[in-house]
Amino acid sequence: EPFVASSGDIITDYNDLYCVFLHCVASCRVASRRVASRRVNIRPYAQPTEAERETWKEVDVVLKDALGILDELQAYKGAGQEIREAIQNPSDEALQDQAWAAVVPLVGKLKTFYEFSQRLEAALHSLLRALTSETYNDPTQHLEREQALAKQFAEILHFTLRFDELKMTNPAIQNDFSYYRRTLSRMRINNVPAEGENEVNNELANRISLFYADATPMLKSLSDGTTKFVSENKNLPIENTTDVLSTMATVCKVMLETPEYRSRFSSEETFSFCLRVMVGVIILYDYVHPVGAFAKSSKIDMKGCIKVLRDQPPNSVEGLLNALRYTTKHLNDESTTKTIKSMLQ
Repeated sequence: EPFVASSGDIITDYNDLYCVFLHCVASCRVASRRVASRRVNIRPYAQPTEAERETWKEVDVVLKDALGILDELQAYKGAGQEIREAIQNPSDEALQDQAWAAVVPLVGKLKTFYEFSQRLEAALHSLLRALTSETYNDPTQHLEREQALAKQFAEILHFTLRFDELKMTNPAIQNDFSYYRRTLSRMRINNVPAEGENEVNNELANRISLFYADATPMLKSLSDGTTKFVSENKNLPIENTTDVLSTMATVCKVMLETPEYRSRFSSEETFSFCLRVMVGVIILYDYVHPVGAFAKSSKIDMKGCIKVLRDQPPNSVEGLLNALRYTTKHLNDESTTKTIKSMLQ
């Protein structure tokens, strides 16, 4: 049986958080339409309906692998010492072999991360097809009635921002891959058989290199994927996509800035989840909306969202602020006010 979101329960996990999210969605819709009732039926743990089930299963397979990807990335130490010793002693073949043996399995992991980004983009497309369809006239109806899919969308954004936060603080990733490519090129010139080349050939290495060259590679992949989705679905009004994104950003901001909701967060990680989702949908909106998220006509209150971020301890949100600074499309447009630009300096 559906139940009604309570206004007083403590948020102990993401399912509780999502119940409050939906409570805010309903409140926003009620406020905008002056509807008397503020009740919204919420399915426990956002279980998929029959209509959602096929897409939900497809995306769930990807999300189940996401946690393992984050664990592997967090544990990624790199082969810095072996690489330094090999570079400092170029004539020592034993050290060259040690460095290569250390790097090859790490490159295999980096390849796995890259391939996961492609799976994540495909999952995002599936969710966007459902959440932006013409089934309902209002984006809040999609978020209320397709709760399981909307929750998965939020989980993808949380994973994406978390992945990029970890990547930005780990220079070993690009150093390891650069060493791999240089060494592979040298081996080819000298006609030396290269173990590991079969796993990552030259063409794939070029694509992986471009992926990790970006400061926020997973977010860039999703942003490009969202733009591609809009361009491939020209029969679908662009507002169907941007309204879902702006509604999610608004609801996250309300949850984060309203004491009634904020006091119910039981852990910093739950709070961070909400911050990441807010930043993620802002960036996707900025990529697909013709004038972006920072223009006066934007449906996202960017000043309010940035203020929410600024009100947090600097070390906890610097990565998210950098994502807005460096991975958005329209921040430096002339239409962006000086106030917003100064808030992100």
